[in-house]
Amino acid sequence: MIAAGAPLAATPHSPDRPAATSCRHCGAALAKTFLDLGAAPPSNAYLGEAELRAPETTYPLRLLVCEACWLVQTEDHTGREALFTGDYAYFSSVSSSWLDHSRRYVDAMVARFDLGPESLVAEVAANDGYLLQYVRQAGIPCYGIEPTAGTAAAARSKGIDIVEAFFGRALGEHLAAEGRAADLVAANNVLAHVPDIGDFVAGFAALLKPAGVATFEFPHLLRMVEGAQFDTAYHEHYSYLSLSAVCRIFAANGLAIFDVEELSTHGGSLRVFACRADGMARQASPEVARVLEEEAKAGMGRPEFYQGFQRRAEAIKDDLLAFLIKARREGRSIAAYGAAAKGNTLLNYAGVRPDLLPFVVDRSPGKQGRFLPGSRIPIVGEDRLQAARPDYVLLLPWNLRDELTAQLSYVRDWGGQFVTAVPGLEIG
Repeated sequence: MIAAGAPLAATPHSPDRPAATSCRHCGAALAKTFLDLGAAPPSNAYLGEAELRAPETTYPLRLLVCEACWLVQTEDHTGREALFTGDYAYFSSVSSSWLDHSRRYVDAMVARFDLGPESLVAEVAANDGYLLQYVRQAGIPCYGIEPTAGTAAAARSKGIDIVEAFFGRALGEHLAAEGRAADLVAANNVLAHVPDIGDFVAGFAALLKPAGVATFEFPHLLRMVEGAQFDTAYHEHYSYLSLSAVCRIFAANGLAIFDVEELSTHGGSLRVFACRADGMARQASPEVARVLEEEAKAGMGRPEFYQGFQRRAEAIKDDLLAFLIKARREGRSIAAYGAAAKGNTLLNYAGVRPDLLPFVVDRSPGKQGRFLPGSRIPIVGEDRLQAARPDYVLLLPWNLRDELTAQLSYVRDWGGQFVTAVPGLEIG
């Protein structure tokens, strides 16, 4: 652990030094570094005023690749309970585009799998009820599983039944034994967030009815590499997933993949459809073979694919710092928008502090009045942006650029410009 104020750069690592860890799927020894971002606090560990006067815990943020099964994963330094706490600050309903994505998902699943009042839908990592509210509106019985108290309370306020616990095989078996086995289980952007991915996946095999379906959405490692999306690395993301790796993990834990869809969310994601391996057989879609072939052609089963990512991250960091320093020297004002986890990774890796970026705006009331972890930049409401009228607005969640530039279109009224740093510096 490193106290606040200590340098964020970690001790240099040899790319192939022996690591004191093993693959979370196959158990092979991990030795090859994919990405090393030094040290940082957990990306959602936002600070209050009192915490600014206390030391801040940071952990090395280093990603390793398993050369046996090609699963990219964090070098673990802390457990999930330290990351997903009761005051976890990520509320899914803040993003209007994500709400629309969730509504369209529910409509599609209801039609495809003929869900109705006699069905039962469950969601793992239900967050604040952003998705299950649409299931409930469709008149379909549902419940969520969510370990963080703040988001669970928000979901309950929408009338959604929540099991407040971490999910895994034991909980899946327990819920099924209680008569809560599901026809559909949704798991959006959580597969990467679990330290014991095998136990987690086995929980779905236990919770599904024999003919049930589970869907998983997660950022696609192929798109992460193509787009130099290094800022999507943070401690809460234990795994960085390809379809080929997910197929192996699912097969080892009682699930069979029968379809996959490519999504634009989070810079490029996959939606995987799975069923119980011992349940009703489903014919695999040609899309599964197509995506697997695309990954193979890209070289995801060879070490060369994973080389060079570090240099690309360093170039993005350097370009952002050069821009911020140049703007300050020219007397130009800058603010940031979106206190997102990816923004915290970027700012902490670049060593950005309030002297270069005085505040970040966020719509989430749970974040306003607090401070970004590590950088300690204050989080404020949108009224501050309108009053300050900065020359530049750095959009930290670059994947929402279209949504945010439309939402903040008034920035252009005073001649302000929008900036994104990933995959390369873009001003306009």
